Amino acid sequence: MARATFDTVLINGSVGTGKTTTAEMLGGMVRQRGIPGAVIDVDWLRRSWPSPAGDPFQSTLAMENMQAITANFRRAGARLIVVAHVVESEDELERAAAALAARSMLHVRLTASPDAVLSRLTRRHDDDETALRWHAQRHPELADILDRAGFINDLRIDTTDKPVANVAQEILTTIVD
Repeated sequence: MARATFDTVLINGSVGTGKTTTAEMLGGMVRQRGIPGAVIDVDWLRRSWPSPAGDPFQSTLAMENMQAITANFRRAGARLIVVAHVVESEDELERAAAALAARSMLHVRLTASPDAVLSRLTRRHDDDETALRWHAQRHPELADILDRAGFINDLRIDTTDKPVANVAQEILTTIVD
């Protein structure tokens, strides 16, 4: 059985860069190597309505749910938690690490060209013009926020021309002995 050098991998990036798809692929690769783990898509942890005033993205709820679910996964034996999550600042990254009970976390920042993102979003939201428009407008805004966040010590991967298997393999190479 392989051994992970991190107990948490947080995959960050703007909409359409491949966070969820990469997390799922990486989770499968980790499982194939016999490393006990779990995958969390934080978007699912905030899906309730209505959003409270002042927290349109349900960040507080997402953190509380992330903490509870991670505790359950770790209690069940998960040694590596792979997380797809948008983290906009170093402070948010620290809060996420605390919620994930991470002792050693790899922060991965995915990027992609605007054309690649638009193509992905168009496929994802081909039946929902409103969602497509919102996500297409959100991508450059969020990418700029992430660029200005000043993250250090992260693994940056441009997913524009890389198959998801290659992106996940690059992360796997970084985290497995």
